Amino acid sequence: MNIQRNNDGICRLNQPGGKTLTWHEGSGVTLLEEDGLYFKDLERSGRLLPYEDWRLSDWERAQDLAQRLSVEEIAGLMIYSVHQMVPPMSGGPFPGTFGGKSFEESGCEAWEMSDEQKKFMESEHIRHVLLSSVKDAATAARWSNELQKKAESMPHGIPVNISSDPRNGASDSVAEFKGGGSDVSKWPEGLGFAACFDPEVVRQFAKDASREYRAMGISTALGPQIDLCTEPRWMRMADTLGMDTNAVKQMVKAYCDGMQTTEDAEGSGWGRESVNVMVKHWPGGGTGEGGRDAHYPFGQFAVYPGANAGEHLKPFTEAAFRLDGATGCAAAVMPYYTVSWGMDCKNGKNVGNSYSEYIIKDLLREKYSFQGVVCTDWGITQDPEPCIDSFGSRCYGMNRMTEAQRCLTILMNGVDQFGGSSEIAPILEAYEIGCREYGKSVMRKRMETSAARLLKNIFQCGLFEDPYLDPEHSKEIVGCEEFCRHGYEAQQKSVVLLKNRILPLTERPCLPLKKGIRVYIPDRKIRESKNFFRKSVPAHTENPVPDSVLAPYAVRVATPGEADVALVFVDSPACDPYSPEDAEHGGNGYLPITLQYRPYTAMKAREHSIAGGDFREDFVDRSYRGKTNTAYNEADLDNILACREAMGEAPVIVCARLNNPMVMSEFEPSADAIVAEFGVSKSAVLDILFGECDPTGRLPVQMPRDMDTVEKHSEDIAFDLVPYTDSQGNVYDYGFGLRYEEK
Repeated sequence: MNIQRNNDGICRLNQPGGKTLTWHEGSGVTLLEEDGLYFKDLERSGRLLPYEDWRLSDWERAQDLAQRLSVEEIAGLMIYSVHQMVPPMSGGPFPGTFGGKSFEESGCEAWEMSDEQKKFMESEHIRHVLLSSVKDAATAARWSNELQKKAESMPHGIPVNISSDPRNGASDSVAEFKGGGSDVSKWPEGLGFAACFDPEVVRQFAKDASREYRAMGISTALGPQIDLCTEPRWMRMADTLGMDTNAVKQMVKAYCDGMQTTEDAEGSGWGRESVNVMVKHWPGGGTGEGGRDAHYPFGQFAVYPGANAGEHLKPFTEAAFRLDGATGCAAAVMPYYTVSWGMDCKNGKNVGNSYSEYIIKDLLREKYSFQGVVCTDWGITQDPEPCIDSFGSRCYGMNRMTEAQRCLTILMNGVDQFGGSSEIAPILEAYEIGCREYGKSVMRKRMETSAARLLKNIFQCGLFEDPYLDPEHSKEIVGCEEFCRHGYEAQQKSVVLLKNRILPLTERPCLPLKKGIRVYIPDRKIRESKNFFRKSVPAHTENPVPDSVLAPYAVRVATPGEADVALVFVDSPACDPYSPEDAEHGGNGYLPITLQYRPYTAMKAREHSIAGGDFREDFVDRSYRGKTNTAYNEADLDNILACREAMGEAPVIVCARLNNPMVMSEFEPSADAIVAEFGVSKSAVLDILFGECDPTGRLPVQMPRDMDTVEKHSEDIAFDLVPYTDSQGNVYDYGFGLRYEEK
């Protein structure tokens, strides 16, 4: 037996015909031999137990271990930690301490475990950890090793399952608090993949990202986000895979198969390169009334005015649950925060999805036979805040219950895991209540069922045998040249050319531009706004393209008069859908979400809302008809119009980052060319502008003619907008995009 040991005390045994085993020499784990093969004695029993026997199926092993766990240990498995920053800096959104000191004061290395992380592993038995920002790949690998050392030294040796929100986006997104750092390859956001109209681009991303994830210790992806984006005002639209059901289904299969499948694995497809996917958000979260989002109580209701709720299930039931690859089905599902208004035809209850017996038990578990892990979205069991304009008040429809009662309701529906928590006490109290109501044997069986599902996902990624990483190897994998090239090519492929006017002076199209020309790029001015956490962001000015990025393409000049061309970088209009000031002055607080820059008054909005009602409000009608809202970034339009006036006959080119569709009639006639992108780097956009590559992207969504067509449409129906027709007669409909050879 040739055991290798590294400087960190990690031992490795490569055995022909068997699994590679790694363990830490200080953990107390030894090896067992049977039939000439070796196994880890994680239980320290001196005999080979079924869960330690890698020859058995993952499900057999998981069931064996589940019945050995205490209720407290199972409760720990049921918790998914809050976001972990590595290192957790003081003053950040999720700070931590080291020996009671801040990280900056402690002198600790970035990869060391914080006091909070040690506590939730020891006292709360947590083994599912959400990694957010991390310094770099080597730090991620070493931190993962520290967690695994800790876990291996504890009873049963259950490894840590590290997860991540999407972290490979090429540009920052305000739609969700996402992971950062770690030098990963950079790709378009979800709608950018849809704009490629090529599932193989998605498959390549998933294969590359899974390698990077595993090199950082990540074995579960909190994604993909497979909600149909039928509502153009939804703030999370940019992270979806589009609005067309059939196209989304193809991309979902490519994504899930690419992430979960280890290519050289035998039989099941699971192996050392596999990453569990947690598809979200069941039963489809993209139909919030008026486009509002359910992270916030004022956006809790999803509506179906087109009676089209069944269509939103199809990316799950006809794709994620029916994969073409060997893994067969997505490993996990996350329900959304929303109250799916009127969907419960059994009990007639309008409550958050995880609280709905009909949506989870009857539909997901029974009708569609989903056997994997169901994990709530983050922070839905805690008591609500007194103010409706808040970030952490998501126990929708269940505010009269205690937290333990909420947990019990969720458990009995068939949910296995609670996202965004750090304490097992509410789950243990829920268990005790359940024992009194249903009997101890029923509750023990219910807990073991969830434990087995959760453990299976850890087993199938090979973590019980080989949880440790080589940080130097991780540095070679994460952000390697090949993966970065794939990502950058996908960025280029996703950019959409919408307009390319023939210039009268040259009788040639405006684009592509010649390198070395003089360009004027106005700064963007954004008014005071609110961020994802509903915190105020002061008014500010930003340079949309750093000099270092622009230099290989063109010469920046200070005024339009010096320029050969103006490049105006804009974001789609963004606004706040809720006004505490309006509520304080006798209104209901609700404002229209506008897709235009100039002030918009919603005269064609619904006279009365479909859904409504909250214990913090003395009304149920959330209509915003007749109210006015204005985009934070209205000055983007000012920049376009000012450049048009200042440039005379010289070209004005608009480069639009589309977080959402937008009303382009405000500026399209003033632009000689328009390029749209969905979360790519500025270099990829400049490559298109300067002819480094031909634009091949196409619109993955419709661009509305005006806000009236947006107000008239049904939140649950795709393709029901009247699309915009530009001054050259082109219709900005789904699938539209120009190429340079087209005149």
